[in-house]
Amino acid sequence: MGTLADKVRSGWSDIRKTLEKGMIDLFPVRHALKGYTFSKAGRDLKAATDVALVGLPQGMAFAAMAGLDSIYGIMAATVGTFIAPLFTKCSLTVSGPSNATAFMLASFFLASSPAIQSHPHIFVPLIVFMAGLFCVIGAFVKATEMLQFVSRSVLVGYVTGAATLIIASQSRYVLGINDVDAGSSFFTMTGAILNNLDMVQWQPIVLGVLSFALFIPLKKYLRRLPTFAVILVLMSLLNWILSQPWTGGHFAGVRMLKDFTMSDLVCRAPALGELGEHINELIPVIVGIAFLSTLEQTVMSKTLSAKTGEAINLNQDTFAVGMANMGSALTTSLPCSASLTRSMLNFTAGAATRFSGIYCGLICLGITFILANFPLISKIPHSVLAALVLANALSLYDKKLLRICFLSTKGDATVLLITFTAALLLPLHIAIFVGVILSVSLFLRKAAKPELVEYTFDDAGTLRELDKADSRLPQISIVHVEGDLFFGAADLFRRQVARIAEDPSLAVVVLRMRNARNLDATSVCALEELIRFIREKNRHIIISGASFKVFRILKNSGVLGILQEGCGEGESNIFLVEAHNPNMSTRKALMRAQKLLGTRQADISIYTTQAAQ
Repeated sequence: MGTLADKVRSGWSDIRKTLEKGMIDLFPVRHALKGYTFSKAGRDLKAATDVALVGLPQGMAFAAMAGLDSIYGIMAATVGTFIAPLFTKCSLTVSGPSNATAFMLASFFLASSPAIQSHPHIFVPLIVFMAGLFCVIGAFVKATEMLQFVSRSVLVGYVTGAATLIIASQSRYVLGINDVDAGSSFFTMTGAILNNLDMVQWQPIVLGVLSFALFIPLKKYLRRLPTFAVILVLMSLLNWILSQPWTGGHFAGVRMLKDFTMSDLVCRAPALGELGEHINELIPVIVGIAFLSTLEQTVMSKTLSAKTGEAINLNQDTFAVGMANMGSALTTSLPCSASLTRSMLNFTAGAATRFSGIYCGLICLGITFILANFPLISKIPHSVLAALVLANALSLYDKKLLRICFLSTKGDATVLLITFTAALLLPLHIAIFVGVILSVSLFLRKAAKPELVEYTFDDAGTLRELDKADSRLPQISIVHVEGDLFFGAADLFRRQVARIAEDPSLAVVVLRMRNARNLDATSVCALEELIRFIREKNRHIIISGASFKVFRILKNSGVLGILQEGCGEGESNIFLVEAHNPNMSTRKALMRAQKLLGTRQADISIYTTQAAQ
């Protein structure tokens, strides 16, 4: 018997092998330590400083967008930014709060029960932790690969709808309409503004308009400056001056942001006990945030990897964003994902390694301690931050992508419009899945419609589509099975082949399955029914070009035995594809068909899809 230490080492070895098979590295940051120089450290520190000056004000803006105190966004820009580089594959991505997840959280709280609305300090960490856990699990089961079925039209519709909601929700703060129940949809928010125009104040409007006016030239001509930080400082200073008695004191009553203290920076475990009682409400938003976080991380990893040439491992990056969220959940934090703005700034600022993100988190932590001990946040007018959120929301309208999605196909335009409309009417964690379900449904509808077209050879030996007026009566039909034979397409395929089998002159059907993919239980059952149907018509069926995977599925399911009924010694009704000569299996199948017919003289027709032909 081995010692306890031996058992621990053996267990760890098994876990490590399992992780390696899943291509997940538990601690990839260790690889970056090798060859790390002072030169690289200098580049990383410079980039980290630039990103921190953008990240913290952005975090405050996203917290305001979510309807939460500034500390939620600050901690996400601190803890999440520090943790993600420890685990990610794409080393220059910078994680932290984002537009999409912040407003999804806001939308959820607006539509949730009073028990949840009144306790964000309990439910935000719980949601963030569970979303992170879902991401980690998704990384190990390679769920990231499923994102390829989400069309760009869904994302464009969702982001455009979210941007419209952001504008509706933040406009009232610029107008000075505070503490008004605005509901959770675009129309209730707009209605709240129109119904309370008597509450409009000119001071917040002045500050908001000036902030917005500063944002445009700074963003366009002085991109190297931390736009959010510069505007917050300048407008806070202006508001302080205009609030003094010697300037008339007209701005003394402007609503300000709320400070936080060191007591707000404590770490605590998420209240997992609340999950059971509110699971019906929490699960949709948890899945929605996990989905969006993974999607944003994936998009940003692909974008940066294309610029740096770094290899992509999207499951590793999903693991990183999951760990960042689980770690952030121990503090008062918004959900985290890769940020387009901060990641691109990190890249253009000359970051050399993943340590730039780690340094950024440490710099943000230092600034957070300063803000916790000095009442600086309460010097920032709420309308200024709301105006910056509005300006940021307007940048989410991508005219190029909107035009592409509208003009490409009717299906894309439909998905975009329905997702956009759902975002205006429903909570965002529901709207995103309305778009996803619609997108996947359209994909399945297209994939599940194989249209078989009959071809024949003319007198010159040229393959042409058989005209309906042709009187030629085939005795052998070769049916090319192309594409996915999953549950959505299997029954339709069976009906089409069965229709071909109704031809009174047909004697043998050869299913050429070289390009058939994704057989499942439904398609195997359909194939069994097809075999029995054709034999009831006193006809024969042969399969050619089948892969070993298809052969194994048919054998395990028992359908192979049905197919081979009537075969004598040395005979077969299935011929596997041969790598050195892909057409050999079809030749053997034709020889088998001729033997069944008892003659070498037989007309042959070929059925395939128009796309394949």
